[in-house]
Amino acid sequence: MNIFASSVSILMFLNIVLAFAVIFLERKNPASAWAWIMVLLFVPGVGFILYLLFSQNIAKKKIFRFNKFEKENLKNLINSEIELLRNNNIEFKDNLMYEYKDMIYMNLVDNYSLFTQNNNIEVYTDGKVKFDNLLKAINEAKEHIHIQYYIIKNDGLSKKILYALIKRAKEGVEVRLLYDAMGSRLISRKLLKKLDEAGGKTVAFFPSKIPYVNLRVNYRNHRKIVIIDGKYGFVGGFNIGDEYLGLNKRLGYWRDTHLKIIGEAVYSLQSRFLEDWRYASKEKFDNLSKYFKNADHKGDAGIQIVSSGPDSEQEQIKYAYLKMIYSAKKSLYIQTPYFIPDGSFLEALRIASLSGVDVRIMIPDKPDHMFVYWATYSYIGELLKAGVKAYVYNKGFLHAKTFVVDGKICSVGTANVDIRSFKLNFEVNALIYDREVSENLISVFKDDIKNSSEITKELYKNRSKIIKIKEAISRLLSPIL
Repeated sequence: MNIFASSVSILMFLNIVLAFAVIFLERKNPASAWAWIMVLLFVPGVGFILYLLFSQNIAKKKIFRFNKFEKENLKNLINSEIELLRNNNIEFKDNLMYEYKDMIYMNLVDNYSLFTQNNNIEVYTDGKVKFDNLLKAINEAKEHIHIQYYIIKNDGLSKKILYALIKRAKEGVEVRLLYDAMGSRLISRKLLKKLDEAGGKTVAFFPSKIPYVNLRVNYRNHRKIVIIDGKYGFVGGFNIGDEYLGLNKRLGYWRDTHLKIIGEAVYSLQSRFLEDWRYASKEKFDNLSKYFKNADHKGDAGIQIVSSGPDSEQEQIKYAYLKMIYSAKKSLYIQTPYFIPDGSFLEALRIASLSGVDVRIMIPDKPDHMFVYWATYSYIGELLKAGVKAYVYNKGFLHAKTFVVDGKICSVGTANVDIRSFKLNFEVNALIYDREVSENLISVFKDDIKNSSEITKELYKNRSKIIKIKEAISRLLSPIL
């Protein structure tokens, strides 16, 4: 009995210490702090473990570092573009993009996101088309393949991709494969070994010292980037696995959005990959210039590659999203599988809608994370009062992360509209200043409406008590989901 009483006392003491850490030391936002305090108080033992698993702060760590030459070169490029913007000396290929000069400036200053205008873009919304094109690019690679995914399963598609990489490595192509240790925990170790033996290089991001058990639940590398020969870049929402081909019976057809980019924006994707790779692998490069060869690009789409992660106190992708919302004059179309906005994001959408902007949000109706789904539904219900139109995609699972503003600019990438994407995961988005691509994504959205059902105010008002309870609990936990 004394041992039990002592254990309870120790546990309560630890909870109090952690509660004070949450409030005074880590300086979390108030909603997140209160959520953690409630977890610690109501489930002391479990709450203590959950806090250790989920609530680690790495924002003050210098994870990605540049050498002296790289810092100087990047600084010169940034300062050059800043000077052009300040003096109104940038010549936009599309004069309508001039109105987004302040957005370009913000991403440049806050995220070192260089602005390029000579890009061609292909949009993929179907997994088979995307992976057919990816495999074609891999098979035609002559110099190097840099490939990074959050999830690589151990199934048909994953093996097909890995065998293609092994083949190219044997033929002398430089192959670097970076995968997230938790998201890709099922990846074939046998095929990774074969790729290493063939001359390729494979590295896990934030690996665990304990096999198959990773205590770092947060701070995962959620980016999906591929660069082929420095010429082609792929970025978007698709991971690698059979379910992304629509072969998962529970989720059904997989609706996602991915890009293939040809142009100078590929250099920004290359930089992002190499930073991640260098941190995870500790590989030292004598010469990076061979990965940034000059080429004659004839496209006309403007792009900034914006990345963010828990290594920064800023929330760069969230800022880009907010800037897009506030720039909307006529329409704003959003597709996201998870919609758990913070107060600033929610207010921005509410203000946009109340100002007459046609705000439309599409979410899936087949949840892969139950608490996240019901929290999403509760936030959608709140926005209906402000006139926002909302839809649930019924054909399968909607995993696209897209923003389209006024049919002029858009964003496609890996970041969802939730705290996890804004603060806890490493993400990357392509912010596109191009009417053709933006109008294409609006057409895609409208086609998806045909396979969706609208969440009307009346429908939401008449939801069952069970759903209301699920929403209430999930909403309460949303700051830490």
